[in-house]
Amino acid sequence: MTASKRIPTDGGTGLTQAPFAALSSAGLPPAPESLPASITPPSKPARKPRGRVDILRVKAGRGGKTVTVVKNCVGIGLPEKEQLAKAMQRACGTGGTVKAGQIEIQGDKRAEVARILTEANFQPVFAGG
Repeated sequence: MTASKRIPTDGGTGLTQAPFAALSSAGLPPAPESLPASITPPSKPARKPRGRVDILRVKAGRGGKTVTVVKNCVGIGLPEKEQLAKAMQRACGTGGTVKAGQIEIQGDKRAEVARILTEANFQPVFAGG
């Protein structure tokens, strides 16, 4: 291969022209000092409550291990449940899964799970023992 066909990779020369140099602000009104009182910046729209979910602490059938179970997640699909489960696992520092439409988190982590569900705009309710 000859040297003439190679593409230089040393960065080359910088920009030779300023693309906006020909533009001027002549004829434009001056910028306001601040926003007028009648104009308010847009605020975040209020998020709609997503409903009640039950948080249970379960030991039965699990070899004596305690598991936090989130039930009655109505109106959300499996991908969102898996996303919530991942967030709960990260916050609690434990494992977990989604089984039969329920989110299961290892250990008694009801407070952390309730916090995450509240942030996701659910209404968590502690149910059972």
